[in-house]
Amino acid sequence: MSIDQTRTLAFASDNYAGVCPEAWQAMADANLGYASSYGDDRRTEQACSLVRELFGTECQVFFVFNGTAANSLALASLCQSYHSIICQEFAHIETDECGAPEFFSNGTKLLLASGKDGKINLADAEQLITKRNDIHYPKPRVLSLTQATELGTVYSPNEVAAAGELARRYGLRLHMDGARFANAVASLGCHPAELSWRAGVDVLCFGGAKNGMAVGEAVVFFNQELAEEFDYRCKQAGQLASKMRFLAAPWIGMLQTGAWLERARHANRCAAMLEERLQQLPGVELMFPRQANSVFVRMPPHLLKGLQESGWRFYSFIGAGGARLMCSWATTREDIEAFIQAATALALKLQQEGAGDPACH
Repeated sequence: MSIDQTRTLAFASDNYAGVCPEAWQAMADANLGYASSYGDDRRTEQACSLVRELFGTECQVFFVFNGTAANSLALASLCQSYHSIICQEFAHIETDECGAPEFFSNGTKLLLASGKDGKINLADAEQLITKRNDIHYPKPRVLSLTQATELGTVYSPNEVAAAGELARRYGLRLHMDGARFANAVASLGCHPAELSWRAGVDVLCFGGAKNGMAVGEAVVFFNQELAEEFDYRCKQAGQLASKMRFLAAPWIGMLQTGAWLERARHANRCAAMLEERLQQLPGVELMFPRQANSVFVRMPPHLLKGLQESGWRFYSFIGAGGARLMCSWATTREDIEAFIQAATALALKLQQEGAGDPACH
């Protein structure tokens, strides 16, 4: 595959990016010599300590292979099968995890709340909590937030705290799907604690893969009582790595150097640059506020189709004619220029051919 062909994959997903140098080097360091297995090694212990230092509090930390496992096992630890989990209608646990949260919790039901720009409407969430209290209705037990949201927006510390207050008022737990938690922290410029335990989050699924690691998420229990026997859940679900040091080591490289935050800042900056350039194209408009590392745009159907047919990869499942363009730690100015040049040239060609006429949309 040529460099140009590779570049057409640049905006499909932050999962398409490779491993950043800090994580790669940490894995290479972990590859020297022998170490105990199943997490009983110094690197796993060090990684857990660094997570605690990052958040400035005692917490229980577990490393799993991916975000679906992190969310599903964390939610299962908060619920019984007759409980329900309240989340926003576009939440990843609802739209992209193939029923895993329900499966691992033996049938816990997801209740969907509305909300603008991917954020949960707390009034709607409260209505779901208080809708019924009879034994025939799945009892609400968890309020779940996605940070950053699936539509690229972020919850402020005050918004997370408001969700935390609502959860506590009704005896619910607050779970945070933080696959892009680093991007949210970078966007807001706040301390990680302000978006997590200080705001009432009981358990955070802290994303590593989208932040520049090869694989691995950290499940962080700020409410340590909820972590009881979580190691058994991990083992049963096939998430207890025998060579755990290779899941843990990248966290050392990312946290010790500050790369976890700087790489997220870079991705966010690239998204801001892409957003600015896209808005200069005729017929292209933003669908949602860009607050992290993704840009959602609506563009003329012929332009969207033409870009995809010429090899550019991006998701187009949000809204009619919408497209999600995702930036990562590896995105470059050259990637952005190449995409804008391709879109500009195609838009001009379509306009000359008459396909760009609004009447054709």
